[in-house]
Amino acid sequence: MAAWLIWLIGAVVLAVGEVLTVDLVLLMLAGGALGGMAAALLGGGAVVQVIAFIAVSGLLMAGVRPIARRHLENRTPRQPDGVETFIGRTATVTEAVGRHGGRVRMGADEWSARTEQSADSYAVGATVRILAIDGATAVVGDALE
Repeated sequence: MAAWLIWLIGAVVLAVGEVLTVDLVLLMLAGGALGGMAAALLGGGAVVQVIAFIAVSGLLMAGVRPIARRHLENRTPRQPDGVETFIGRTATVTEAVGRHGGRVRMGADEWSARTEQSADSYAVGATVRILAIDGATAVVGDALE
């Protein structure tokens, strides 16, 4: 099998591995393998191919990877998950809510609830905003009119 084809297969395998890890290391090594392939196509011996692989991989690791990581980290929005998805939503009071308890309905779900401030209370039918989730209890406040 031709040396350039071995380098190409190696580059593809490394690129596929990168898809699984998303750390940008294997992608830089895949670029190095393409450098080794180029050296093989230009007629370089095995030593020249390995040197090309190491040099291109090193340059990509030092020059491209830090920039690519910063770019990916800055552009990826934080995705709320779990109970964080309820924060900021509105709910309707189904049982009067005060500092020590009550119930609210968010969509089709009914939650136990309490107010954030001890002086606050909300009557049945009031619309409230979910400020936090404490265990299985929605902390509400900021009644909307």
